[in-house]
Amino acid sequence: MARILVVDDDAAVQVTVRLLLERAGHSVVTADDGRKGLALCQTGDFDLLFLDIFMPGMDGFETMRMVRQHRPQIPIIVTSGRPISSEADTAPDFLTMATKLGAISSLQKPFRPADLLAAVTDCLEAAERGSPRPAGGVASSP
Repeated sequence: MARILVVDDDAAVQVTVRLLLERAGHSVVTADDGRKGLALCQTGDFDLLFLDIFMPGMDGFETMRMVRQHRPQIPIIVTSGRPISSEADTAPDFLTMATKLGAISSLQKPFRPADLLAAVTDCLEAAERGSPRPAGGVASSP
């Protein structure tokens, strides 16, 4: 299966995502901040980057920008625990913003295991086809 880098500052999220992906047959490496994730991405050969947007130090937006300079073809799934705004004038929708900046897919935390696995499968299949992004976009769980 795929070699996946998970970058998230929340240890519980890291463990949960790693376990779900490993049970699905993937090889997973984790990092707890953007700088460590970037360093791993530059030295490792990953098929997919699973990236939290809001982390201390180097956030997901900056990490994604830097990764794109070195590995422009790597598919990226972004996650965020910040709520998606129901009104356009209250707060920005960071997940949509991230997909416009180059992420292939996004997940709102908390997400269902099935949503995570579907997003990973879609991104990996799109990458194999050479397609810029799979159908869909922001996935959220009630």
